[in-house]
Amino acid sequence: MTTTFNNKLDLTFERIIDVPPHLVWRAWTEPALLKQWFCPLPWKTIDAELDVRPGGIFRSTMQSPEGQEYPNTGCYLETVKNERIVWTNAMLPGFRPAPVNAPCGDDTEFMFTAKVEFEPHGANGTKYRATVIHADEAGCQKHAAMGFEGGWGAALDQLVAMVKKGI
Repeated sequence: MTTTFNNKLDLTFERIIDVPPHLVWRAWTEPALLKQWFCPLPWKTIDAELDVRPGGIFRSTMQSPEGQEYPNTGCYLETVKNERIVWTNAMLPGFRPAPVNAPCGDDTEFMFTAKVEFEPHGANGTKYRATVIHADEAGCQKHAAMGFEGGWGAALDQLVAMVKKGI
C-alpha cells in the first residue's frame, strides 16, 4: 500500500521498541496474543479472529470498562510476514464492502485503513510505524479525538510488555 500522507485525513506515529519484528508480527497475527494487548486498558479485547492474508478476516470484539461489547470486522488488504500488515474496516472478508461501524464504541463511526510496519532496528529492536488513513476529515478528527496516538501508543506498550514476559 502506497499512500501520500495527508495531514487532514491521516494519523500516524512511529516508535523504536526493543523487541524484534518477528515477535511483533506474532503479536499482531495470533488471536490469543492480540487479545492480550490490542486495546488500551481498562478496555479489553475479548475475542479475535484473524485470517492473515489479503481478503482474510480481521475481527475483534472490544469491551468497555462498563462491560459493553463492540464487535469490529474488517479485511486484510496486504500482509508481508514480519514487515507489514494493512487492513481496513471499509471492507468485510473477501473484499466485500462494509457498512459503517464503530471501531471503539460510543457513537464514533468512521471508515479507515490501517498500515502497521515493522522494520528491524539495531540488534533486537523494531522501528514500528502505524498509519491510519480516513475517508474524510470528520472521521480523522473523530479518531484523533478518541485519543489515536495515546491509545495506539498504550496498546503498543502493552504489546511490548507481553512480548518481554515471553510468548
